[in-house]
Amino acid sequence: MTEHPIFRVVFVNNGKTYEVYAKSVTQGNLYGFVEIQQILFNNRSGILVDPSEEKLKAEFQGVKSTQIPIHSVIRIDEVDKQGVAKIGEASNSVVTPFPLPNTPNKS
Repeated sequence: MTEHPIFRVVFVNNGKTYEVYAKSVTQGNLYGFVEIQQILFNNRSGILVDPSEEKLKAEFQGVKSTQIPIHSVIRIDEVDKQGVAKIGEASNSVVTPFPLPNTPNKS
């Protein structure tokens, strides 16, 4: 692994699957949250622009750290190099949402 680790964090937010890369992932100060700091984005100067990554850049612009509820996290990996941050549809996911306590029954 590299001297400075890079983490890939995959989580669900508002029905979408987010995949972001960060330099720091820790247990948050808030109970039941994972804290992500120093989110990384590719600094390409090419003509091709990934709209999903641009959307993430805009969403996390100016954010020093973010707290993700632990039940939204799908996985956290330490990787050798940074990939492309993206947002995808969560509908094709094989992950079953964690049951929430105040969910009305469909009876």
